[in-house]
Amino acid sequence: MLPPSRRDFVSLTLSESGSYTDSKQWHRQSCWRKWKQLSRLQRSLILFTLMLLLVCGIATSPTLIGHWRDGVVGEHGFDGKQPFVVNLKNEYKSILPEPPSEKKDYRRRGLPVLQNRLQTKTNVSGLLGVENQRLDLNNANKGSEEGKPIISWRGAVIEEEQASDTDTKDTEIQDDPASLAHAESRLEAVREAFRHAWKGYKNFAWGHDELKPISKSHGEWFGLGLTLIDALDTMWILGLKEEFAEAREWVARALSFDKNVDVNLFESTIRILGGLLSTYHLTGDSLFLEKAKDIGSRLMPAFNTASKIPYSDVNIGKGTAHPPQWTSDSTVAEVTSIQLEFRELSRLTGDPKYKLAVMEVMKQVHKLDGKQDGLVPMFINTNNGLFTHQGIYTLGARADSYYEYLLKQWIQGGKTENELLDDYLLAVEGVKKNLLKKSTPSGLTFVGELSHGYFSPKMDHLVCFLPGTLALGAHFGLPADHMELAKQLMETCYQMYAQMETGLSPEIAHFNMHEGSTQDVEVKIADRHNLLRPETVESLFYMYRFTKDKKYQQWGWEILQNFNKYTRVPTGGYTSINNVRDPANPNPRDKMESFFLGETLKYFYLLFSNDPNLISLDKYIFNTEAHPLPIWPQSE
Repeated sequence: MLPPSRRDFVSLTLSESGSYTDSKQWHRQSCWRKWKQLSRLQRSLILFTLMLLLVCGIATSPTLIGHWRDGVVGEHGFDGKQPFVVNLKNEYKSILPEPPSEKKDYRRRGLPVLQNRLQTKTNVSGLLGVENQRLDLNNANKGSEEGKPIISWRGAVIEEEQASDTDTKDTEIQDDPASLAHAESRLEAVREAFRHAWKGYKNFAWGHDELKPISKSHGEWFGLGLTLIDALDTMWILGLKEEFAEAREWVARALSFDKNVDVNLFESTIRILGGLLSTYHLTGDSLFLEKAKDIGSRLMPAFNTASKIPYSDVNIGKGTAHPPQWTSDSTVAEVTSIQLEFRELSRLTGDPKYKLAVMEVMKQVHKLDGKQDGLVPMFINTNNGLFTHQGIYTLGARADSYYEYLLKQWIQGGKTENELLDDYLLAVEGVKKNLLKKSTPSGLTFVGELSHGYFSPKMDHLVCFLPGTLALGAHFGLPADHMELAKQLMETCYQMYAQMETGLSPEIAHFNMHEGSTQDVEVKIADRHNLLRPETVESLFYMYRFTKDKKYQQWGWEILQNFNKYTRVPTGGYTSINNVRDPANPNPRDKMESFFLGETLKYFYLLFSNDPNLISLDKYIFNTEAHPLPIWPQSE
């Protein structure tokens, strides 16, 4: 038996004089009564017809279906103010109208994307799209106040003009293949970072050695415009013609080495002499060669010692040299990492004195006692030419570039100087035997230090030059296991960044080797600073250039974003920081080293470029300050 039907309406008796409201209510009740009187089949047919009409209406509306397929329509809807449209694949399309003055200006700089360092799989179009969506949607209804800065969602302060330029740039690349968009966006991010750093230097430190971006002032070391000279070839490689032209003008009019000032032989050689020689080779401009000859000749008094091991300091105005006030020693790295530059100066000038002086140093070091399996101590005495402070071996400060220049001199000279090669190969075996260990819990391969027979799991960030150097040697025919070791060490150097709360590496790391350790890397309070150093980015460049493994580009991209997040100063420039473990307060040091422009940003740019002929590693060798010098023809 069927249950009695439920009464879903109320019967009312209405008078003929009912009001308009009563009449409407009666009409509704009457329609409902008629609907209930229909059979179930009739009601189903009516509902089906209505749904069919609705679907047909949507399908015939191209505007509506287009927006429906693309995903989310902005809050302004279709009122003529076209917002960003985000599709379901995290791609982006800017349909904001370009400012009239910028529609064709595709070469202007864009904002370097600041993205979480853990997003390793997101393509660059998605990264740029999300960043720009947040910037533009957050400011779409606020109008624009001239000169007012925009705060991005990752904390970097940019100028309003830069936000507009980013929109233009992103619109330009959206139809390119993904790989080209990846590369060009990242290259543009490096250019923008350089321009931002250059703006600070130009406004607050022009012609001086270093920028202090927080205090908007400058620091002086030698009084020779170190940052400007260090950055010359970087500007040329990045295609920053306007900035290069104004720097060249300063070199031509203001740079003089006729000064009563003490300079460090090593630092002035790698930064000034190396920078001038490199810029000469890239541009063909004889101005830079003449300046290189001048500074090179003024540095030669450093070699006037009984042992032929040069003094650390030279007065380039008086023509005198001396050791530091507190010791008669020089560091091994300093006296053995000036050879590439002086050798090249001899080749260009035809004067052998420069090459003879620096190669005498290499001969002396080659035959010295006090090494351990090819590893050298950190100090050498300028009076007797012997190693001092023996028993301590490291690939970090005071010894690092000795090993780098062994290989690079061999490559520079056309792979004919076998004594250099033998010393390099022996040193690599010494590293494997004495300094190579694995961490706990991840098993990261790292390079420690040896002190009078005791191993220390201490690794300087400076040691991260080693993966790139090993890879370079393997490229030129050295044992294949050098490349395998390079890959392992490259992972370790990346982890020195990734395991820090800011995503930036400390100056020195200590690796855990005890069972039960939960973290591979520990950092002492005194070692938590980051100086914007280039070594890891340098090695990432070599690893990508030789392997084409894009993970190295991605790692570098993460590092660049974290430099932007924690070290970028709104008024121009980047600053070293004191604490990589405190993202809330990294504690800026108010100093931008010249090598940030000379090395770090240059290696970022080369890393993100997919052009193997952009400073070909078969034609150029980089000095330890990232200044490329030509590999000599075999006949020389």
